[in-house]
Amino acid sequence: MSAVKAVSVEGLVKSYPLAGKGLGFIIPHGARQRVKALDGLDLAIDQGTCFCLLGPNGAGKTTLIKILTTLVLPDSGLARVFGFDVEKKPEEVKKHIGCAFGDERSFYWRLSGRQNLEFFGALNGLHGGGLQSRIKEVLDLTGLAEKADLLFNTYSAGMRQMLALARALISDPGLLLVDEPTRSLDPMAAEGIRIFLKKRMVGEMGKTVLLATHDLAEAGELADFLAVIDRGRIAVSGSLSGLTGNGQRSLREIYEKSVVRSGTGLEA
Repeated sequence: MSAVKAVSVEGLVKSYPLAGKGLGFIIPHGARQRVKALDGLDLAIDQGTCFCLLGPNGAGKTTLIKILTTLVLPDSGLARVFGFDVEKKPEEVKKHIGCAFGDERSFYWRLSGRQNLEFFGALNGLHGGGLQSRIKEVLDLTGLAEKADLLFNTYSAGMRQMLALARALISDPGLLLVDEPTRSLDPMAAEGIRIFLKKRMVGEMGKTVLLATHDLAEAGELADFLAVIDRGRIAVSGSLSGLTGNGQRSLREIYEKSVVRSGTGLEA
């Protein structure tokens, strides 16, 4: 493993103001009650691994990913991607990351898959022959080459998610951040996404994947390393084989002993 971590997080804190009720819109911002999404979170991820962040809805998974992608600033603490501080070196961080969310809604539905990639590739600073070459590579990689010139609004849910991954890979990043990628997919499409992430991205291309999920089976299938997050803190973390005792303990047992919450929204 490289000495430089793909992700290094220390004491990360992020809180949000609760929405006002009734006449709450006139309450000064600083006077609103706040809820902590991250509460002193620590995490380290080695390069070239698939790391699953497993936890219930509202545990802080998406907030962490948004901080790592520089979309949201932390209140305190440090977050680094390949050694670059997300607050001090956001442009360097952006060069090393690609991000794909489940239920992606930012594509242009009246453009083709290829045209969408041309647009987002240009936003990433790619142009001309270099952009077209990279688009061909990611379309081939994701299996969308034959569907590239169809309008996005004709794509199935699985194809849309693969296009989101193609877009995330357009700049050839070292770290792929993926948030609930199989949430709305049928079983076969979901399995295709998992194979792509584990075998192609990590196994063949040596990329680092940080996958946020609340699906136990998905985490068990994909993770080299795993952390259970709840209420903004890491409850337990380690290699999948180490945590499960090479299969002697189930992920459900580990999860249930790590998370104290009713109605977790966990998927078996």
